[in-house]
Amino acid sequence: MIRAAAYARYSSDNQRDESIDAQLRAIHKFANENGYQIVSEYIDRAKTGTNDRREEFQRMIRDSDDGDFEVVIVHKLDRFARNRYDSAVSRKILRDNGVELYSVIEKFDNTPESIILEGLMETLNEYYSANLSREVMKGMRENALQCRYTGGYVPLGYRVDDTGHFRINEEEAEVVRRIFSGTIQGMSYRELQQEFNEKGIRTRTGKLFGKNSLYSILTNEKYIGVYVYNRAVSKDSRGKRNNHRSKAGRPDNTH
Repeated sequence: MIRAAAYARYSSDNQRDESIDAQLRAIHKFANENGYQIVSEYIDRAKTGTNDRREEFQRMIRDSDDGDFEVVIVHKLDRFARNRYDSAVSRKILRDNGVELYSVIEKFDNTPESIILEGLMETLNEYYSANLSREVMKGMRENALQCRYTGGYVPLGYRVDDTGHFRINEEEAEVVRRIFSGTIQGMSYRELQQEFNEKGIRTRTGKLFGKNSLYSILTNEKYIGVYVYNRAVSKDSRGKRNNHRSKAGRPDNTH
């Protein structure tokens, strides 16, 4: 039998392990029906397909050079990649290593027409991802214009109500007020840490207060009523974002 590797992935947009189970079930069924033996499984959880920085994906690409498998099977091509460049480069590496890529859903052969269809599917997958991102950003911007929660970490002392607005969490707010009042009184970080430790006061995650956690609270604009959205620079070509850099030449979206 032809040795095959199964690759499954789900992104972080509200998907779960059940998605992986469904993909693997379909891949194994496809393998059994077409004479392939699954010898390896590579699974990336909560990893976007818009770039190739996925641990299991990269391990699969590296392992393809060892001759352990001759075929990689995915449920759909968009599980392999949602970026045309990454897809083309990775498929070229696989083919150079004598490994073919097959999809359970999309049926392609070695005809010239299949080359066009594969390229079209890769383009559509990239379009879907870009369009989804645009729609998500549109919704987030609308929420931001109404000063609603758009995701991420909720600072200590706040909660999010049913309408998506920030409200004061009175129990936690006492801790925040103490940090500010103690600092105004001239207390050092060490003194605040000692006081909190003696009283059993912890951060929201249950950890001891450290210098960084105290500093982040004292420098967080939300505690003076400033709402900030879309300030950081956009992701670079590698999909990375530097949250410490603001967009040049644009005013902050604050309220």
